[in-house]
Amino acid sequence: MILRALRVGLVLAAAAGGAAVSQPVQPPPPGGRGGGGGRGGAVLMTLTSSAWTDGGQIPRKYTQPGGEASPPLAWTNAPENVSTFVLLAHDPDTPTGNGTDDTLHWLVWNIPGTVRELGENASRTGLPQGALQISATAPSYRGPGAAAAGPAHHYTFEIFALDAQVDVPPSVTAPAQIRAAVMAGMAGHVRGKGVLVGLFKR
Repeated sequence: MILRALRVGLVLAAAAGGAAVSQPVQPPPPGGRGGGGGRGGAVLMTLTSSAWTDGGQIPRKYTQPGGEASPPLAWTNAPENVSTFVLLAHDPDTPTGNGTDDTLHWLVWNIPGTVRELGENASRTGLPQGALQISATAPSYRGPGAAAAGPAHHYTFEIFALDAQVDVPPSVTAPAQIRAAVMAGMAGHVRGKGVLVGLFKR
């Protein structure tokens, strides 16, 4: 729990510092991501999926070889007076940008503060009103697709609770820049965070 609190604190500190590009992080150990008090006023939230347990295998239907439906996600222990949520799904095992970033699988921002879940395949069937989305390849969810050769990748889903909206329009031609702009827009506004990890390889 101490290691997890330290990891979350470091990520929140980076956001508060206004880092333009989110940095890849080392995969956390499975389990132990329940709710609890945060650091510096930030609340430690719980992010879960009914499709797999934290640190478990992501079912094929949510991956590139499968139907590539976005997974069902729910979060609890959100702080009070939340304006919006940001959901970030990425693969820290595949660094990009000369190692300064990693592969983006889903970024959803301006999720209304009253929302506490995204249903299965929400990327295609409809996000909450006002929410915007991108991935590295399209304005939608991109499923995990790690090669069969080598170890399973740690696909990391993160939910951020903000006290503001993020004024960044989506773009399919510059996803890395959009991701950086959203991360920069979150600076100083993160009030809570939760993490869920899933494993996959073909």
